[in-house]
Amino acid sequence: MLPDRPCSSNHSALAAATARDGEAREPVVEANGLTKTYGERTAVDRIDFAVARGEAFGLLGPNGAGKSTTMRMVACRAPLTSGSLRVEGFDVRRDARRIRSLIGVVPQENNLDPDLSVRQNLLSYARYYRIPRPRAAVRTDELLGFIGLSARSAARVEELSGGMKRRLMIARALLHEPRLLVLDEPTTGLDPQVRQEIWQRLEELRRELRLTILISTHYMDEAERLCDRLLIIDRGRIVASGSPRRLVLEHFPAYALEVRDAAELPLLASAPPGVSRSLARSGAHLYFAPAPELLTPIMKNYEGRRMLIRPANLEDVFLEIAGDAGEDVETVGGGST
Repeated sequence: MLPDRPCSSNHSALAAATARDGEAREPVVEANGLTKTYGERTAVDRIDFAVARGEAFGLLGPNGAGKSTTMRMVACRAPLTSGSLRVEGFDVRRDARRIRSLIGVVPQENNLDPDLSVRQNLLSYARYYRIPRPRAAVRTDELLGFIGLSARSAARVEELSGGMKRRLMIARALLHEPRLLVLDEPTTGLDPQVRQEIWQRLEELRRELRLTILISTHYMDEAERLCDRLLIIDRGRIVASGSPRRLVLEHFPAYALEVRDAAELPLLASAPPGVSRSLARSGAHLYFAPAPELLTPIMKNYEGRRMLIRPANLEDVFLEIAGDAGEDVETVGGGST
């Protein structure tokens, strides 16, 4: 049996904890009681968080959880309903223009100009930030080299692959040398190899520029790979927060035995010594233990079934605390399928 969903008081405690974590260093983004409603529907429900300078901070959750709505409010593209939100010390209600000059935004949908070449897309965008032409030209060449598109600078956008378009959008967001990079679902719809390329570029940005990154995603492996800290959001509320590995170890022992295609079989009546948790999910049986050797005796009970001993992961955590909402969460590249 899964535990009950966290109560509202737990939501407040989790939100306060993540805000305190971010306050240890200079905050770039501070949200308190952040709320967004559309008519009777609440998309973001009184969330608190703080993003510290130099970290990669993630919003993880299924489609419709409120991640993109939160990102649009941070980017000053959607007004908040109530609460407060500050970016680089500025209030999004009063200082939207100043905030936009300090952040780079990579939206979920491709909004590149299809009538322009790769290079022209960047040079044209530089005018929005009043970057002098000589500097814009130098910056464009630097970024095309960084994202690996120098050889395609004269190509039209429609000639690029999906991965190349995403890289170009990241380059465009970096033109004016922002302090904060906001990425909304940056690798949705891309194949695994391209996703790895995007992740590598983002990690290079962190390492070379000490850039602060705010990223929303519904990919578990993306959150684990890129984020120092993250919020897990379900139905507009924070249900957990912390570093990816800490979140896993707070909820589960380190290793899991996953038995596939076992829906018609009962779970073992009692777990062997040292195996602290078991549950059934999507036709799989799962058992958790602090060491792999504690799980191997269970395997004889499932002869003929597909089995995997693996590290406990964020998917386990999300489905533990968010229940059926996790069905929309992708686990490409790791964990169970």
